[in-house]
Amino acid sequence: MRERSIIENGQGILGMELGSTRIKAVLIGDENRLLASGGYDWENSRIEGIWTYKLDDVWKGITSCFANLKNNVRSRYGVELNSIAAAGFSAMMHGYLAFDAEGNLLTPFRTWRNNITEEASRELTELFRYPVPQRWSIAHLYQAILNDESHVKDIAYITTLAGYVHWKLSSRKKIGICDASGMFPIDMRKQGFDRDKIEKFDKHIEARNFPWKLSEILPEIIGVGNEAGSVREEGARLLDPTHSLIHPIPLCPPEGDAGTGMIATNSIRIRSGNVSAGTSVFAMLVLEKEPAKVHEEIDLVATPDGKLVGMIHSNNCTSDYDAWIELFGQVIKAFGVEVATPKIYDTLLGMALKGNPDCGGLLSYGYISGEHLTGFQQGRPLFVRYPESEFTIENFIRTHLFSSLCALRTGLDVLTQEEGINIDEIRGHGGFFKTKEVGTRIMAAATQKPVRLSSEAGEGGAWGMALLAAYTRRADREQSLTNFLDTILSNSADEVVKPDPIDVEGFNLFLERYRKGLAIEEAALATLS
Repeated sequence: MRERSIIENGQGILGMELGSTRIKAVLIGDENRLLASGGYDWENSRIEGIWTYKLDDVWKGITSCFANLKNNVRSRYGVELNSIAAAGFSAMMHGYLAFDAEGNLLTPFRTWRNNITEEASRELTELFRYPVPQRWSIAHLYQAILNDESHVKDIAYITTLAGYVHWKLSSRKKIGICDASGMFPIDMRKQGFDRDKIEKFDKHIEARNFPWKLSEILPEIIGVGNEAGSVREEGARLLDPTHSLIHPIPLCPPEGDAGTGMIATNSIRIRSGNVSAGTSVFAMLVLEKEPAKVHEEIDLVATPDGKLVGMIHSNNCTSDYDAWIELFGQVIKAFGVEVATPKIYDTLLGMALKGNPDCGGLLSYGYISGEHLTGFQQGRPLFVRYPESEFTIENFIRTHLFSSLCALRTGLDVLTQEEGINIDEIRGHGGFFKTKEVGTRIMAAATQKPVRLSSEAGEGGAWGMALLAAYTRRADREQSLTNFLDTILSNSADEVVKPDPIDVEGFNLFLERYRKGLAIEEAALATLS
């Protein structure tokens, strides 16, 4: 009855995140406890060499996800979700969404998954003396300039997917600092876009005579804990076409999935680290200072409360072994047997723990897309073995789990070995950890650090986004985000898995094989063009 009363009185708080393969919404209530959730599955498309989502599909996904949340509320509590106290929206970081002065999309959405800006990334890194990864919005913009793309002269606004959703719901072109840090370098002292680098960029392209300056087309950064507008009538109809949603709804700054992952795992203190593992996998390590050198493997981004973070982002994680498990499901079905997909995952992934420590001589590359950490603009998924390899189902599944983390380990080695960065443990969240014990043991072997998994972190970025919205609405205006999260998450039921020395040795042997075999991936890319 207490939860029902919270919903009826419009005191629930909404968090929604648009992930790579799933859009998820959660509703939290008193003491920030989970009340209900909803979801919607979707997938990107590769059209004319570009990984993209259509904006119509964005809104179809959002409305379907919200409708699913409303259905969950109705079935659990017998009431309608018509009023919300506050909300926040998150999405996959980086990418390129460019609009003209009338709000028209100028070119299809270019997501983080595209490795098509190598020239721009290299030139900007040299210009700024600061790492500019290929995924960043500024790299996409500059590559479009280098390509002489006709749309560039008409740009009035560029943003991320979360920034776009927030804009359409609130009419406000605002963004949180973590999401902004995946667009353009941040001045950590001033907590905003780096003005010196903006001036360098404007001067660098001055001869092209575009009718805009960079600062004019970037969103405004809003600090954590501040309201960033509200869902008005038009936005409410986009979110809920049934016209039953009461507005306005206060909004916190929109954030990227990296930021919500840090929130969900309470990993925003210096020397803390987390790993989000799903379609892609990325580690976020909160740093005490900037690295001594510029490393192309390391993004320098920000926590949602503006601390410096070293981010290692691998484009490929679970997609290839998801495809294999789907294939095994088809085999099972061909024999006339019906087995639920979660059981297939749990059974097969669990077998990986029984395989040889080094996977018995097997090798795979789950490169559905390119992988910048190992130098590939495109990918070709591969499975390779010696004739004498121990070709068992246990080793096969273990191989794909190990392979999904090898590129990530490459970036981690740069920070830990070359820069001497220390972290005490890794906090994990995402689909990689769904099967009990498997994801944590494999991740501990790959990172050589204890891996902590909390029960709340399983709700992922949508949960983290709801907490950011709750922080904006808090009564204590002086409370720091760190203390706010400590208060909420101090009693969470955590599982901590320490690295098994046998697993660590096995992963290191596999990693050596993986690195030597990258020439095979190069040959596949050259041959299967």
